[in-house]
This record gives sequence, structure tokens and C-alpha cells, in this order.
Amino acid sequence: MAGNSKRRGATRNPGTKKGAVKGSGGQVRKSLEGKGPTPRAEMRPGHPAQRRAAAAAKAERSREKKADTPEIIAGRNPVVEALRAGVPGTTLYVALNIDADDRVNEAVRLAADKGISILEIPREELDRKTNRAVHQGLGLQVPPFEYSHPDDLLQAARDSGEPPLLVALDGVTDPRNLGAVVRSAAAFGAHGVLLPARRSAGITAVAWRTSAGTAAKLPIGVATNLTRQLKSWASKGLMIAGLDADGTVDIDGLNLATDPLVIVLGSEGRGLSRLVRETCDLTVSIPMAAGVESLNASVAAAVLLADVARRRRKAGRV
Repeated sequence: MAGNSKRRGATRNPGTKKGAVKGSGGQVRKSLEGKGPTPRAEMRPGHPAQRRAAAAAKAERSREKKADTPEIIAGRNPVVEALRAGVPGTTLYVALNIDADDRVNEAVRLAADKGISILEIPREELDRKTNRAVHQGLGLQVPPFEYSHPDDLLQAARDSGEPPLLVALDGVTDPRNLGAVVRSAAAFGAHGVLLPARRSAGITAVAWRTSAGTAAKLPIGVATNLTRQLKSWASKGLMIAGLDADGTVDIDGLNLATDPLVIVLGSEGRGLSRLVRETCDLTVSIPMAAGVESLNASVAAAVLLADVARRRRKAGRV
């Protein structure tokens, strides 16, 4: 045993390469290299933020696709009000064998006076065309809505001879809320409504119906980037006031009401986005009784716009 020159454990594995192996062929260095910066949450497959972003993008593509197709305003009152307001209808659908009342007769007369085609169709077909809406036997087809450029909204406000009053929506996705805001804006003297290009409802048949045709009277614009557009208006002398439950002032302290003003309304659930909030010169809250839930966007807009209109009347600015 003492004369054995082999060291214990020195037996070569017959499956390994003979001779000394120098270096690692770069494998160690490669394993130590980083994989670059961590992707944003919206870019990571399977991440909740990525799923939300994908869903929002899908909804936006659907909205853009739908914007290229005609809409149908359903219901006797909405159809009559739209025709009175000069909504550019293309076809009036009347269900066969309906009980005609004053609204039906007026709708047919107004459509005929405006050169709009009048078609009698089975009720089942009108159900299909209106996606089962409560149409009461009347439907008015309107072409895709034509939005204004944001600069045109400001120009129209200045041409009115009054201090500009504009309304901007930050992520309001319910078309009923949008239509109600448009109606309130028109009722209380606003000169236009601005929507963001993404994550916002558009002027669809539902919005037309809720606006009671006022969308035809009030310029409605679309901003590619809402924050950038608000900053542009601010640089031209307009004050930016965001409506927020935790506002820096309440509605009684809104001393800017008679100045050139933009009122910004947040989404139904999240309120104002961070960037839009930071762009505002101030935020305004509406005092409410204890224990009462917050108002939705359209009701809050009506309350604030009514108070702005009152202050402007009192100051003789309108």
C-alpha cells in the first residue's frame, strides 16, 4: 500500500475529457450577465396590469371600430328631441302597426321636412337594429359623430363674447354619464366638451339619447393627450379646476367661476388621474350631508355647472 503512487480519489472518470480543461468557455460570464431592466407591469404576460391594459386596448379598438358605423337613437322622446335639435339623421325607422301618438306624428313630420328617409319595418327587425333597446316603435339612424378639434372649442368659446367655459372628461366610460354631462353643459352655458382619445365613452346612440339631442348643439372635441391639451389651454389664459371629493376648495369657494375656466370631471370610480390632477390649478369639492355616498360624474357636473352659471349671471358675465 505504501508503494502505491495513486492518490485516493484520483481515479479519472472514463467519461470525462482527458487533459486539463482551462476556462469555462464563457459560460460563467454569460450566466452572470443581467437580462436588462425589468419590463413594466403592463408588458409582463400574465401580470394583472398587463391583462387590464390588454382589455382596455381591446375596448378602445372596439370603440374606434364602432365609431365608423351608424348609430340608432331609440325611443319616442329621444327621437323627437334629436330631430328638433337638428341631429343629422339619415333614416327614421317606424315599427309596423304601432299606436301612433303625437310624438310619432311629429317625428314623421320632422323627418319628412328634413328629407330623411322614413321606413316602416317589422318590430322584430327594429329590435335587432337597436340591440333590443326600448325603442317604443321609433328609431333614428344617425351617421358617425363628427368630433371637433380642441382648438375649435376654444375659438367657439371666445367668439361667444363670454368668458370661455369648457368641460373636460377624464376617463368617463359610461355613455349615459357622458350624455348627461353634455346635456348639463349645454343647459348651463358651457361652450364645449372635451374627451380624451382613449379610455373614454364616445357619442354613441346611448349618449345621443341621454343628451336629448344637445350633442348636436354643443361642440365636442377629442384630445390625443388630455394632460397636454389642458396645459395648452392653461398657457392661453384658462384656469383649470378639477372636480374632486377631496378638493382644495369647496364649491362655495370657487372664486374663479367668472374667469375663463375649464372644469375637469374624473371617471366614475377612480376620479381624476394623477397627471390631470397635477395639471389643475385647484380642485373643487361639493359639500354633502354625512353618510351620503358621492355623486356620480354627471350629477356632480350638473351641480357645479349650475353654480358657475349662477355666479356668472350675478356678475353680469353672461
